[in-house]
Amino acid sequence: MEIRKNPKVDLESKKTLFFEIGLIISLLLVLGAFSIKSYDKRTVDIMTVQADDAPEEIIPITEQKVKPPPPPPPKQVTQIKIVDDDVEVDDDLDIDVNANDDTEFEEYVPPEEEEEEVEEQPIFTVVESMPEFPGGRAALMKYLAEHIKYPPYAKEAGIQGRVFINFVVEKDGSITNVKVLRGIGGGCDEEAVRVVKNMPKWKPGMQRGKPVRVSFNLPVKFTLQ
Repeated sequence: MEIRKNPKVDLESKKTLFFEIGLIISLLLVLGAFSIKSYDKRTVDIMTVQADDAPEEIIPITEQKVKPPPPPPPKQVTQIKIVDDDVEVDDDLDIDVNANDDTEFEEYVPPEEEEEEVEEQPIFTVVESMPEFPGGRAALMKYLAEHIKYPPYAKEAGIQGRVFINFVVEKDGSITNVKVLRGIGGGCDEEAVRVVKNMPKWKPGMQRGKPVRVSFNLPVKFTLQ
């Protein structure tokens, strides 16, 4: 007996359609799977306390010094000067009780004080008896040799020669107005001036039996040995 199928319920003819529908559904599922976002799992601990290991900045405390109060001003003491009774006081004063703004008064002129003129003593160059170092010229040369210290710079540079010093021998024998007339440098000029200023008093120069001021020139020799 031959079996016949109803064409309406025959699925063999619709096999291709079902396959295409299945394929479309599969593609939609794959695309939907890729479109779903995934998030990493994170654990949030609200009670976690983070310790700050950064070193704390220490602000130095500056000490403010308070200035002490100024000392109290010195007490003024009024000194009473007792005047003898025999001192005459000029009580004769002419007072005009009727004077007003239009009254003319004589202008007060203070007495002129006479200025004392100090006569400057002349300085001699040549006198009857010239000034002399105590002990004579030999003592002067000995004094210079013992007290002069050769400047180190002049010694290293090989500087030597004579420094001419001028000074004034006063009436009492003291030395003033020391200056260099001609120098050689290297510190020798300053050393010569120092030694001359520290010299002891000289025997002053004499003119007509009286001591006078005398200008004196002295060569100071610097020699390397």
